[in-house]
Amino acid sequence: MQAAHKAQAMHYALNFRTFFYSHYFSLGLRFAAGLVGVTLITLQFADMAVAMTVCIGALCTALMDMPSPLRHKFNEMSASVLLCSAVTLLISLCAPFHWLLMAMLVVVSFGACMMVVYGKKSMPLQLATLFIMTMSMEHDMTARESFIHTGLFTLGAVAYLAYAMGISWLLRHRIKQQVLAEALFELAAYIDIKADFYDTRYNLTEQFNKLIRHQSLLADRQQASRDLILRSHQNEKDAIVVQVHVCMLDLYELILSTHTDYAQLRAHLVDSPVLKTLHDLAYKAARDIESVAYDVTRKKASYAEISYEPELEAIEAELAAIQQRIDDGKPQQEALAVLRAQRNKIRAIIKMIGELHQASQKIYDTTPFWADADMGPFLSQQKYELRMILSHLRWDSPIFRFSLRVAMAISAGLVVGAWLPYAAHSYWIVLTIVIILKPSFSMTKQRRRDRIVGTVIGCVLTALIIKFLNYPAFILGALILSTVAMPTFVYLRYRYAAVAVSVMILLQMYLIAPGNENLIMERLVDTIVGAAVATAFSFVLANWEYQTLPRLVRQVLDVNLSYMQASFDLLQGKSKDDFAYRIERKRLMDSLAALSSALVRMLDEPSSKQRAVEDINLFIVQNYLLVAHVAALRAILRRHTKELPVGPVHAMLEQSHDQVVQILEHALDPDRADIEPLMTPMAPDANAVPWSGWPLVQRRIRLLQADAVKIITHREAILRDVS
Repeated sequence: MQAAHKAQAMHYALNFRTFFYSHYFSLGLRFAAGLVGVTLITLQFADMAVAMTVCIGALCTALMDMPSPLRHKFNEMSASVLLCSAVTLLISLCAPFHWLLMAMLVVVSFGACMMVVYGKKSMPLQLATLFIMTMSMEHDMTARESFIHTGLFTLGAVAYLAYAMGISWLLRHRIKQQVLAEALFELAAYIDIKADFYDTRYNLTEQFNKLIRHQSLLADRQQASRDLILRSHQNEKDAIVVQVHVCMLDLYELILSTHTDYAQLRAHLVDSPVLKTLHDLAYKAARDIESVAYDVTRKKASYAEISYEPELEAIEAELAAIQQRIDDGKPQQEALAVLRAQRNKIRAIIKMIGELHQASQKIYDTTPFWADADMGPFLSQQKYELRMILSHLRWDSPIFRFSLRVAMAISAGLVVGAWLPYAAHSYWIVLTIVIILKPSFSMTKQRRRDRIVGTVIGCVLTALIIKFLNYPAFILGALILSTVAMPTFVYLRYRYAAVAVSVMILLQMYLIAPGNENLIMERLVDTIVGAAVATAFSFVLANWEYQTLPRLVRQVLDVNLSYMQASFDLLQGKSKDDFAYRIERKRLMDSLAALSSALVRMLDEPSSKQRAVEDINLFIVQNYLLVAHVAALRAILRRHTKELPVGPVHAMLEQSHDQVVQILEHALDPDRADIEPLMTPMAPDANAVPWSGWPLVQRRIRLLQADAVKIITHREAILRDVS
């Protein structure tokens, strides 16, 4: 089982069983079918040169073909058509005038990089713009030829736009299923990490760091699911994915609430086989969630096939054995309480996974998901306003510095290309630079490694094909396969995409100019030169991650204050539903994911640029624990509804809320008064107000306050180190 567990560590879409059902593979097929189709149709009416121009137009638009709501997809791809067509015309007109061309290359590079201000979804648009800029710089045309060339490019771009929108409309529900399934697979991977908390071979601190890192990825996948599923849901099929999505989020919150003191758990049960039983239960729960995800990708209702009874019976037997030892006079009350709490939490998770299965089975007439509620706060907003770019035209803006860095690197690449022997191709050097050089040092470092390794492998494969398998049918097959693989892996494993794109472009060039024996070596040298230039300029005007830490830390604290307000309003019954709570929980998870991502990127930077690594880790962990404690309080109040003393409980929650808020405000403003006097939760008289939930609620409140206080210490340490 352990070996199988480790196998699950790889990305779900790289597993052969799930690969062909993933949206990555569907994207690859759609991409390849569109490009090949547009090219073949063009060849019926024109020669290869015209067909390649039309194909490149389709390719630039295809780079924007990602899972998105239909309206957003149309806007994004239309922007690509217009912008890339304009760049094609501009660069083609400037090409005969060398000095003007060089100036325009720098200006377009700067402008394209400034578009990064619009977020991750603008990255493919930036790449498409820079790609067509490099493809157009080699053409020496008259003005008339430039307009004809641009018209052919635009024709291909519009053709792919129409094709992609049509396919996306036909498969709109299928794409929702695939993106939802990906979020479920990542939730299963999250539980796999939690399972190892029960395994004493794993260091708890390292495991917690791993959990926090994965949470960043999970938050991203859940947001992608929200954006597609919650925007429009009118029919029965949509209703199913909405219900599965909502059930997935409820399950995620329940999993958050299961956080416990694992060190204490290990200490009390270190000699008991029940730790392995708890691990196996968590592992089975992850596989159960994966089965739901797998069935969602296959458009099937999901049914539970995993039995938890052997493990649950083993836990009950261990509880009975501990109780017997207590009856015999041995002090094991703590062990009994800890194991019983874990048993209850795991049973609740198993029940919720059952509801997840049921959500995929039901037929819904409508989508009863917060009827008439505004889903806007849950969704990514698409805003492309010029003032956003203008607001970043300042020296301290990371995006402005990145744009200058790319423009300077491209200028240097052009100069180096002019100095190299006649076989060097400046456009290939520039293309390598724009592909490798990214806004952060860590992204540049990873992209450089993948680009070089992928290009070397692609060149070797192409050389072998040309030498030993030089048959039209085989070359055509290799072209189609590489065309499918490139978009499939570009967001999954860029190294594989680099291999595919190298094979695809080199084979195309070989077909166009079969007599060029130095083709492969030229491309390899150009790639290495471009990578060297990009590496050198990754240190120029660099924006190191530690510089953003104060802003990200403050953002987490600000959002956490809003989250605590919404949480305690819900716990005290002041809110009619949990809509506001869900919004604030999402915002807090997003802010923690942003800080966690910054930390991961910083660890890839030179050691001299790393700051407060341990304190950032602990700061993220403590904020994560606040979310876990609130989720646990919700679960406790639900589980102990019998004879719930509403007045005293709400009074204690009110006092606790005030204390936690003051603690967090102190973290934001260290000049506030000392918080130690606020640390004692209300202790109601259990005899006067008997209720089974008192000890559990009080314990969680104490933990909540203690973890909130630790946030202050780590925040101060972070600011000290980065100042």
